[in-house]
Amino acid sequence: MKIVGNVDSTVFRNEDNGYSVINIFYNNKKTTIVGTIPEVYEGQTLELEGEFVVNKKFGEQFKVESAKVVEPTSLPAIEKYLSSGLIYGIGPVTAKKIVDEFKENTLDVLAFNPTKLSKVRGISKAKAIEISNSYNEMKEMQNTIMFLQSHFITTNMAIKIYNIYKENTIELVKNNPYQLIEDVDGVGFATADKIAVKVGLDLYSENRVKAGLIYTLKTASEREGHTFLPKSQLIDNCLEILNFSEAERGLAEKCTEYLQIEGMVKNFTHHGEDITMLTKFYYQENYIAKKLYKLSYNQFDDKFNFIDSINHYQRLHKIQLNGEQTDAVMASLTQGASIITGGPGTGKTTIVRCILEMFKQLNKKVLLCAPTGRASKRLTETCGTEAKTIHRALEVNAKANEAFFHRNENNPLDADVVIVDEMSMVDAALFYHLLKATRATTRLVMVGDKDQLPSVGAGNVLRDLIESRRIHTTYLVNIYRQGEDSLIISNAHLINSGKMPVINNKSKDFFYEQGSDLIANSETVVDLVTERLPKYFGYKPQDIQVLAPMKAGPCGIDNLNKRLQMTINPHFSGIELTSEFTKYHVGDKIMQIVNNYDMVYTKYEPNGMAQEGSGVFNGDIGYITRIEPETHEVTVRFEDNRVCVYSSADLYQITLAYAITIHKSQGSEFDCVVIPLVPGAPIIITRNLLYTAITRAKKAVVLVGSKQILARMIHNNYTAKRYTMLKDFLTEEFKEN
Repeated sequence: MKIVGNVDSTVFRNEDNGYSVINIFYNNKKTTIVGTIPEVYEGQTLELEGEFVVNKKFGEQFKVESAKVVEPTSLPAIEKYLSSGLIYGIGPVTAKKIVDEFKENTLDVLAFNPTKLSKVRGISKAKAIEISNSYNEMKEMQNTIMFLQSHFITTNMAIKIYNIYKENTIELVKNNPYQLIEDVDGVGFATADKIAVKVGLDLYSENRVKAGLIYTLKTASEREGHTFLPKSQLIDNCLEILNFSEAERGLAEKCTEYLQIEGMVKNFTHHGEDITMLTKFYYQENYIAKKLYKLSYNQFDDKFNFIDSINHYQRLHKIQLNGEQTDAVMASLTQGASIITGGPGTGKTTIVRCILEMFKQLNKKVLLCAPTGRASKRLTETCGTEAKTIHRALEVNAKANEAFFHRNENNPLDADVVIVDEMSMVDAALFYHLLKATRATTRLVMVGDKDQLPSVGAGNVLRDLIESRRIHTTYLVNIYRQGEDSLIISNAHLINSGKMPVINNKSKDFFYEQGSDLIANSETVVDLVTERLPKYFGYKPQDIQVLAPMKAGPCGIDNLNKRLQMTINPHFSGIELTSEFTKYHVGDKIMQIVNNYDMVYTKYEPNGMAQEGSGVFNGDIGYITRIEPETHEVTVRFEDNRVCVYSSADLYQITLAYAITIHKSQGSEFDCVVIPLVPGAPIIITRNLLYTAITRAKKAVVLVGSKQILARMIHNNYTAKRYTMLKDFLTEEFKEN
């Protein structure tokens, strides 16, 4: 059936069950409409097709199957429409003047005879054209969004798509909806495939198969860190996504060749096996190998007496470097590229401080950097020298929400030496951009723990560099930083070597809470964070970080975040905002979970000065300081004093952070961490996952769970294989040269 009504200007939305819920007045009676009606229709008349249904939770509703905008015809309705703020240059006063002048012909004048608008006092010919263009673009946008909504696309996503393609949107979506996967962040293969089915595209078309292949490669890189796949595995996975039988294998193989011709992939043989690699990863890993070769063979002036300077540094600071530490310093001073790797407490920071002093004596400009804000802040504090995130050092900007760096081969970093900490977190793409911005005469020092979890992004850079044996590497094995009654560092090393940790009731920093029931363990975690640890250590609950192996389950981050939020920051203010299945309150601890290069921020310095910038990155932690109930805007202050304002459409980029996954904790340190031990698949519950979690703690760590699971994790040395080419490219590059 059809109903026609005016959308109430005070639209009520609820994202439960994935629907938007609005109020519409139909025959003077308010009716709840379930559909995806976007903000651009507020105050207008809609014609809706669908049926009345009874929802168990909300009662009788009208479920929309299609909708279209009906232009207003009465003068009051036209005036209200023009006054809505949707059309640039028209407010309530101007709207009344226009309607008084043109009566029922108003909308025709706006669309087809804009110069007539200049008859209205206060509207110039130039402004008349602007008003007409805005009106026509708004109509086009509405029609386009209606079209997209009818093809299973949500309002916010429809607006995002329209902003990219504008007037070409409908034509592109009809002809090749799979292009959306490439161009629009958040559109996956399943969504594009639904659209293709609805517009009647051939399911065996080459466009669909090529899109399936690219999606398979991208998914492998984003979820598993691969930079290539064996061709047989690629085809198998793609056939499953496309719901094809083995009979279509030939078509898929043929399409990999077409993709190579189009420059999208590289097909070649690797160790006797056919593989397919996204072109961007091929060039990135190949470039990394070539640039490191050039850096490694830099020649340096050896007249400077490094040994005397190192000895003087030791006397001055009353420290004694052992042989491996001295070797690390010497390699950093004499090698074009070098690696220092070791676990916690092995003296990496001491070495970096010494290196900084040596280069200072040589009058060299040193750039100290790390992958995350937390890691760079910690580096600044421990070394007494400003450290930057790699993104900030490269002067990141945004171009269609993709990384665009002002520092590159044409505008290199102003540094004689680049020291990168937490190298285990650096993925292939970020390292590629860093090396592109590094001069050929620059010395590169890479510091990290090879036994940490690999980078979230594609690649296995640190491990590939070490295993290639082409870059000078110093291994630190002796433990120095540990108090007499401290167990964190020694237990981390025990776990890393496959041994059970020492559980000592007299310990002041390493604790274990026995428990085999997961629900009871979740209660213990909440009690530790909110009551016991704050009383024992004096920490604020917000400063205690829960690190969980997984998202789901009683001890997963989803459940723990809800429980901790209810206890630490219950809803007392009367202002909250619901995004999907999460309710946010002022004061909530949150984490950014995607890179957003064009998110604008204001950063407040200690002296009160403010600076503008852009870029918020995956893993950044902050607190909600304001929620605007009318606009649904959320203000977040991050730990480095960047302040960002999120629109309702941006809220998918953040999540509660009272509990975070261990993977998300990489590169961070927290005074106190609580780690629930949970059962899980062997490929997930691993030794290096536990090792990474424990090494995030500076002052205290608490394990909660059964000793059986603890032992299982420690004895599980499984490391997920990452398909990468960097190690081979390095071997080939150094061999050829």
